[in-house]
Amino acid sequence: MILVNTDYVSGKELETLGLVKGSTIQSKNFGKDLLSGLKNLVGGELTAYTEMMNEARDLATNRMVEEAQGMGADAVVNIRYASSAIMQGAAEVIAYGTAVKFR
Repeated sequence: MILVNTDYVSGKELETLGLVKGSTIQSKNFGKDLLSGLKNLVGGELTAYTEMMNEARDLATNRMVEEAQGMGADAVVNIRYASSAIMQGAAEVIAYGTAVKFR
């Protein structure tokens, strides 16, 4: 599966199949959340949250790809990501794009 954030794939003619998306809501356990809160007082990267967001993006991307594969797509173009805080220590990540088939 080819994944790009452009609206084309070089050298390919595309047939649009439709919108595909994948999402997840992730949180860290209480211990890591507490340690990150303490780190917030002194500054610096909150690595537990960086890892959480990376895992969430990967899971959302995989779910988007599964939806595209179910439609018979060869690629997903114009991929975008969005995230939002759901509650303290939890975030939703959504990946979306356009499933296409090569002609």
